[in-house]
Amino acid sequence: MVAPAKSIKEMKAAHRLLAEYDYELRPVERGYANRTLYINLDDNTFEERPVTQQMKNLFTGGRGFGLKLLWDAVDPDTTWDDAQNELVIANGPICGITSYPGSGKATVVTLSPLTHNVIDSNVGGYFAPFLKFSGFDALEIQGKAAEDVIIFMDGDTGKITIETAPLEDVDSHLLGNVLTDMYADDERAKRGISVMSAGQAAEHIRYALINASWYDVRRKEIRLKQAGRGGAGRVFRDKKIKALVVRFSNMRGDLNGVADMDLIRKAGRRINKEITDFDDEQNQMRKVGTANIVEIMDHFDLLPTYNFRYGSHPDTHKIDSSVWKAQFTQGLPDGCWLGCTMSCSHGVDGFPVQTGPYAGTNVLVDGPEYENAAGLGANIGNFDPQVLLELNFYCDTYGVDTISFANSAAFAMECYEEGILTTEHTGGLELNFGNGLAALELLHQMARGEGFGVIVGQGVRYMKGYFADQFGADPGFLHDIGMEIKGMEISEYGTKESLAQQGGFGLATKGAQHDEAWLIFMDQVHNLLPTFEDKAEALHYFPMWRTWFSLHGLCKLPWNDITPAGNKDTAEPAKVEEHVENYTWIHEGVTGIPTTAQDLLDQSERVYNFQKVFAVRMGRVGRQHDYPPYRAMGPVTVAEYESRLERYDNQLCEVIGVDPENLSTEEKMAHLRQYREEQYEGLLDAVYRRRGWDENSIPTVEKMRELGIDLPEVVEVIGWAKGQA
Repeated sequence: MVAPAKSIKEMKAAHRLLAEYDYELRPVERGYANRTLYINLDDNTFEERPVTQQMKNLFTGGRGFGLKLLWDAVDPDTTWDDAQNELVIANGPICGITSYPGSGKATVVTLSPLTHNVIDSNVGGYFAPFLKFSGFDALEIQGKAAEDVIIFMDGDTGKITIETAPLEDVDSHLLGNVLTDMYADDERAKRGISVMSAGQAAEHIRYALINASWYDVRRKEIRLKQAGRGGAGRVFRDKKIKALVVRFSNMRGDLNGVADMDLIRKAGRRINKEITDFDDEQNQMRKVGTANIVEIMDHFDLLPTYNFRYGSHPDTHKIDSSVWKAQFTQGLPDGCWLGCTMSCSHGVDGFPVQTGPYAGTNVLVDGPEYENAAGLGANIGNFDPQVLLELNFYCDTYGVDTISFANSAAFAMECYEEGILTTEHTGGLELNFGNGLAALELLHQMARGEGFGVIVGQGVRYMKGYFADQFGADPGFLHDIGMEIKGMEISEYGTKESLAQQGGFGLATKGAQHDEAWLIFMDQVHNLLPTFEDKAEALHYFPMWRTWFSLHGLCKLPWNDITPAGNKDTAEPAKVEEHVENYTWIHEGVTGIPTTAQDLLDQSERVYNFQKVFAVRMGRVGRQHDYPPYRAMGPVTVAEYESRLERYDNQLCEVIGVDPENLSTEEKMAHLRQYREEQYEGLLDAVYRRRGWDENSIPTVEKMRELGIDLPEVVEVIGWAKGQA
């Protein structure tokens, strides 16, 4: 780690107090602090706002609270960079328990500079539980500071300050350590500090992330997790927030004010035994984490390679799980919240940086996780683990979403190889697939706010328009190969042979993110969803179920990355019904409310549909927003088709009823495309029916009434949208 140019004492002395607020410390009751905190940076004012019973009933917590608070703050004309836009960070009623793994998540909600609509993104670390135990179910920040500020919430004393912060470096691996030292009284107290930050690149790009920290007492260094999707980090820096810091020193396992701790412990004992007994033979989350699936994706032709052209590569073994298992420090409890026995937050200690401003230093790299390994590896054609780790490190500390960066770089690389871009356009960079050093230079340019990297940092949707307008590229071809939906770059899974996963990405409200539905194995590998209705049912259940985690401050991984003995023999293994039962126990244990699995789904369906109406309110009206680019459906180029010639020819003959014998490759591609696009239309119709939406992807008033969320303002938006359609 680079030593700061100024001492911590000098940096702290340069702070100037702009405002302070004292509040009453109160215990959490049944999972809720029962108030939210509003801060306006235009005039540095504070306001405590009550959490009503109606708010709990309709919006539950977490993402639901974030969406409701943002809805009330903005109007249909608000843009991401208006002072009116808010950054909302919320926890959830179950967040902060320590007897069940994966219970420390925050959800960040804002209007996105990338998608120009409402987005949510979840993040681990200690910030969310500390926010709750310091007194608040959500923090909403509106307005813009005149200069860089730190907002410090002291949950030990009940004081919040807004301070100028002129001297601290903005990059997250430096800033997190400095502020942890600054606001902790001693080494032991560092564990009670969590910092949210975004690095240099967040001032220049649209897909900037927010890092949330926790202090690793064994490594004696801060660790980082990311709210990566949608550009919340750009909003963070646009508001001149250098950091949010929360201090909460008196951590115990009983602070959630739960109704029945024994019921929570019952669920915890069951899953913790499964992790102990089965993790090593299942996914090895405690040794490798989510990077365990790199070679599995490659085996099933699902690993995005060369901008999703292909699904595998002969060099994948150079970046597969065995490589990361050897690189990760083993034997440490790598949970990103207390009590998480899944411990999947692995890191490479003492990594030697070779490029950029931190060249010659040794740093801690958190990851790679699967998305990083796939995107920063195969998708840009990079199979050098050193370069991959350096890309991972710089994305994190600069504040760059790895998924969006990887897809944006891969898109630019394909355009370069197709002759759409030249070195004159790229400032001399040779953006061939596999040029990892060029990808690193793009990152450094993003941080400096200069060069072609800034264009790549605006995202795939922006580049599609820019390359067509400025360089005369074919807009149709750019649209076909540009791997984004609704402005958000697609998660790192090939979907050509999974119609259900195409829908999972295409229909996701915020944009193409796998946290809504991951149906590739159910659909493609196991063929469990043969009909449109089967797929539609899965595209109802799984997005609703996965939404539930974000309402309560939970991580999804303990649900299905460890499974009970015999789970594969249950009626619906993908649902992991024993773990669903665990969550009913936890919910009842925290809130005291008798809970069924359907109750959990009902909570989600209300919020999911509210978020959909919110997106409609902000202008995303109509079916046309739910389509993926054609490359997510099938081959765009002759080379893609011919790389899977036998597969595609067989499909033409056996599925479509077209004899490929005397057809050119282009003719075969046209037949295949027509069929696949017709299939997707059929899927959309089926999903809309199942969800209770009309044929133009607008929720119906009847559905809102059924869910009990037919608020006047919601009904008004639906009526307006139907008039637009």
